[in-house]
Amino acid sequence: MMTDRHVITGSYFALTAHLFWGVVPVYFKWVDHVPPLEILAHRVVWALILLVAILAYLGELKRLRIDRKLLPTIALTASLLTVNWLVFIYAVVNENIVETSLGYFINPLVSIFLGVVVLRETMRPLQWVAIGIAASAIVLQLVLFGSVPWIALALAFSFGFYGLFRKNLNLHAIGGLALETLFVAPIGLMYLFYLNANSTLVFGGDLQVDFLLALGGFVTSFPLLCFAAAVTRLPLVMMGMFQYIAPSLSLIIAVMFYNEPFELSDMITFGLIWLALVVFSFEMFAHNKRLQRQQSAELSTNSET
Repeated sequence: MMTDRHVITGSYFALTAHLFWGVVPVYFKWVDHVPPLEILAHRVVWALILLVAILAYLGELKRLRIDRKLLPTIALTASLLTVNWLVFIYAVVNENIVETSLGYFINPLVSIFLGVVVLRETMRPLQWVAIGIAASAIVLQLVLFGSVPWIALALAFSFGFYGLFRKNLNLHAIGGLALETLFVAPIGLMYLFYLNANSTLVFGGDLQVDFLLALGGFVTSFPLLCFAAAVTRLPLVMMGMFQYIAPSLSLIIAVMFYNEPFELSDMITFGLIWLALVVFSFEMFAHNKRLQRQQSAELSTNSET
């Protein structure tokens, strides 16, 4: 049962996680002189080290068990997460933070769409309206301005499919991420050895840069720990309202601090996506209220009988 104290604590954790994710582009700007693949390799390797250390400290490393039948799915989620990270890093170091923001605004709508297409879930009428508005934003971007926001779509769909396959794994949040990074860390480590053998490894040349690259493990793990702590304390409806903080903050940082262009095409696309999210959020809130009233009515009827 959720108490007011749980809700307040959970809100602090959720706010911390999403604020952190919102300013994460700043970290990747600090290392934007490093090739994206090397940044990714360091992020995976150092994240694994930190996650294993956290699990060992919590005493959960020995209790971490996995069904071998789940290994192919974990390999798939690890691959999707790696693609998501790589696209995000590539976008930030190439001055496309605005488009990463768009991708994470689109993500909740993509998750609903995948639920309908893959899981055969049913959507309510206003949810269809929200999806239609979001789709029109992408079509207008293509027709009127001759471009497709491929970075945004790659981020939204890679993370959407990640959530889709990760949903049924029933893994511990931190332990699950540790297993996923374990799948790709050997590849990352081999790539770092390859760069070193060819004298193109950036790591090891400057202590400050080395520290920043190793910090990638913390950048990956810290917000996830906060997010996992929030999920256990807050209802999903409240968690959903926090998810717009990170892309909003990233958008502000991109335009205000890194002078990324925010042109007419961006305004139209973002405007339609925001409208879709307003419709989506209103529908979710109204539906949740209806369910609460229905449950209250059923409890009242049962108590009378």
